[in-house]
Amino acid sequence: MEKKLKGVSFGEILFDVFLEHKKIGGAPLNVASRLSSLGADIAMISGVGNDESGKILIDYLKDKGINTESVQINDTYPTGIVNVILNEKGNASYDINYPAAWDKIETSAKNLAIVKDADFFVYGSLSSRDSVSRDTLKELLAVAKYKIFDVNLRNPHYTKTNVLDLLNEADFLKFNDDELNEICEDLNSNKKSLEQNIKFIAEKTNTNTVCVTLGSHGAVLYYKNKFYHNSGFKVNVVDTVGSGDSFLASLIIMLLNEKDPQYAINFASAIGSIVAQSEGANPVISQSEIEEFLCGFEQTDSVFEESNIFSIN
Repeated sequence: MEKKLKGVSFGEILFDVFLEHKKIGGAPLNVASRLSSLGADIAMISGVGNDESGKILIDYLKDKGINTESVQINDTYPTGIVNVILNEKGNASYDINYPAAWDKIETSAKNLAIVKDADFFVYGSLSSRDSVSRDTLKELLAVAKYKIFDVNLRNPHYTKTNVLDLLNEADFLKFNDDELNEICEDLNSNKKSLEQNIKFIAEKTNTNTVCVTLGSHGAVLYYKNKFYHNSGFKVNVVDTVGSGDSFLASLIIMLLNEKDPQYAINFASAIGSIVAQSEGANPVISQSEIEEFLCGFEQTDSVFEESNIFSIN
């Protein structure tokens, strides 16, 4: 029987603004939304402005069954905005406005208690670009039971020192291949292959779960000293925004429910692919749709360009 997992997602919640429309987004929000849809009890720790966009975001989270008690309403700073540009292949680039309310998340007795009570805590690097949220994150990490770091590097919003500190806090690391390569270089790895560098990072950070997404080549999971691979699924990409977030959420649920790791990465890859062939970061996906997808598609070389399906919002 599956456990009713309790989790917390920390960081940016915002609006992605496209040329002709805007959509609710932010990697921590997308991860939280998918975790909730897969049956986890999820709380969000973030900040919004005292504005109409902030009200919409809080209503959205509540509608998804996510606890919003620790979404702080800020009278000084606005709700976050990201200007998104999609190229002809559906890949996204981002212009992230600063400062936003989620840069100013403050520590409170409430958010400390929520994190202490949770089975797991998900965080990224973007939410620590400002010292206020960064200091809060450090305090929350100190009380978290199981820490999942979605590395999610966004230039120019991170420093080497801060990322390395966040790596060393984690029990579960999620990279894309470019992020892995960059961080291994920063740590002076002399390893040549992907698998050698994954082992290098695992040993360097004392982490037994490392996942790396590989764009057109799928994903690889290093879990308890063993490698598992998924080579990707062939779908027609609509847009990739949020596909990596749903991938991560699905992998968390599977692994923390002690599912077979190969099934876990296949399941997560399927959900990431379904999101990529849908419009928006958080399409509704039924269990039957996932099972049909897994049964009906052969794993093959994907139609995606590098970093396409698993681009992280």
